[in-house]
Amino acid sequence: MRKYARYKDSGISWIGNVPEHWDVVPFRSEFSLGKGLPITKDNLINDEINGVPVVSYGQIHSKENEGTVLKRNLLRFVESSWLDSNPQSLLRKNDIVFADTSEDLDGCGNCVLNTETRKIFAGYHTIIAFTNKEENGPFFAYLFQSDIWRSQIRTRVNGVKVYSVTRAHLKRCKLLLPPLSEQKAIAEYLDKKTAQINELVSAKQKQIELLKEYKQSVIANAVTGKLNKNCRMKDSGISWIGKIPENWEKLPFGALFEQKSQCGHCDEELLSVYLDKGVIRFSDGGEKRANATSEDLSKYQLVEVGDFVLNNQQAWRGSVGVSFFRGIVSPAYVILKMSEKLERNFANYLLRDRSMVAMYCICSKGVGSIQRNLVWNKLKRMPVFVPPLSEQKEIVAYIEKKVASIDSQIASIENQIANLNEYKQSLISDVVTGKVKVC
Repeated sequence: MRKYARYKDSGISWIGNVPEHWDVVPFRSEFSLGKGLPITKDNLINDEINGVPVVSYGQIHSKENEGTVLKRNLLRFVESSWLDSNPQSLLRKNDIVFADTSEDLDGCGNCVLNTETRKIFAGYHTIIAFTNKEENGPFFAYLFQSDIWRSQIRTRVNGVKVYSVTRAHLKRCKLLLPPLSEQKAIAEYLDKKTAQINELVSAKQKQIELLKEYKQSVIANAVTGKLNKNCRMKDSGISWIGKIPENWEKLPFGALFEQKSQCGHCDEELLSVYLDKGVIRFSDGGEKRANATSEDLSKYQLVEVGDFVLNNQQAWRGSVGVSFFRGIVSPAYVILKMSEKLERNFANYLLRDRSMVAMYCICSKGVGSIQRNLVWNKLKRMPVFVPPLSEQKEIVAYIEKKVASIDSQIASIENQIANLNEYKQSLISDVVTGKVKVC
């Protein structure tokens, strides 16, 4: 990578040396600040034809937002009447919208460049940075993606669960300002390079999706008896399962599981059920939950190792699992004691497989698109196909060997993606701070 011929001391610690012909200017010299619409989620409408597009803090914090282009899928819509009452919240091309709150320090400084010419509003919890010169927008959008620039904001914000980014914070920031021709060349260079990196990342993400689909098919074939091509088969009577081994026993769900509910174990560890993870410790969930845990745990139900746990309203989507922990779960969950006819590891694979999730869907009712209540009287009559215990253990050994290999491949690709994203971030930072010359 080339360097500039001469550098000078910027006089600012976070910047260090900059190209001699670059300026260091206050934020307010290049931007004036405004506020987004005073709306809530209730003001959003599902009308792309008659509504006016709006971008709010939720879309700015989206993982799909790269900050340097306003993607159509980040837009929501509001009534056109807001055009008359709040025209000051409309964006011009190359204005930049900042989220004014963040749940973590890394999100402080998240923003997006408006690359469109049609009427678009900045929405709730946003600060508008109106560019004094439209042509400066693309360069600044890249500058604002760099951690080194955002450090100015992150060292000033306050908060515990939520950090607030204010207009005062932005006004106190410094900007690097190359000549306009150089700004354009930098933005074009980074557009090209980041697009190439994003294409590589996208290809690797598709590899991961294919591997995950393959893993599901490995599990599905194993728990529905499709491994041994030479064994005698019989019709299961279930269209999506097809034929099963002749020696597998067909039993009603209710013969293998018995409902239980034991309360009053408040000191036990809190557990939860996730779509992609099954039963886990609540503390291992990682992501913040939409609903806070109740402070009164007296009605929470005891789960013992080997119990089958179903989220009553989410089982139809696959939010179920055999527990490998002792603990307590919400009163809204269904707890089932499992028969000794089932080996717990095999049962976990079987009961979380798509063939069984289809059963939960049939046995759930409700009008919502997310929450449907599980009907036990229906579920207990549904058939379950059970191999001998010795065969269950063989199936588990086969699945775990195959899954370990697939997971290793996925982890390797995820590491490659992380390296590519780290390289992209480093490249942006080096170019917009003048450490590397590209024009």
